[in-house]
Amino acid sequence: MVSVNLPAMVDGYQRLVRTWTEKCFGTPTLEPIERGRRLLEEAIELAQSVNVPAEQARQLVDYVYGRPVGEPSQEVGGVMITLAILCNGLGINFGEEALRELTRIDTPELIRKIRDKQVSKNLHGIGGTPEAAKLNG
Repeated sequence: MVSVNLPAMVDGYQRLVRTWTEKCFGTPTLEPIERGRRLLEEAIELAQSVNVPAEQARQLVDYVYGRPVGEPSQEVGGVMITLAILCNGLGINFGEEALRELTRIDTPELIRKIRDKQVSKNLHGIGGTPEAAKLNG
């Protein structure tokens, strides 16, 4: 196996995202349930983009929620490995795409749109929890 300092590389990116999160939302961390829903939304959008049928996505939700609850730190590792494998199959460099997306959203106009979208989701009952509303002002 090739030796790389993956934790240091990922940590650098995570610090960049933490700084952006504070710029966008006024806090470096956000409520975990809300962020879990946003991760699920992004994962569904990615699955949709590679033609996973909606019915299979619904079946997976029932399957996962019918099993014992996992440990967050282990599940993060599983997400990262699965994303890397998917990206390998698609010929996508997920590190480059992660940095490209962070650069794209780090503009005053897009930060404003993201904040507005957050408010809109909250108004439609699909956004933040009461805890998130307190964190996000």
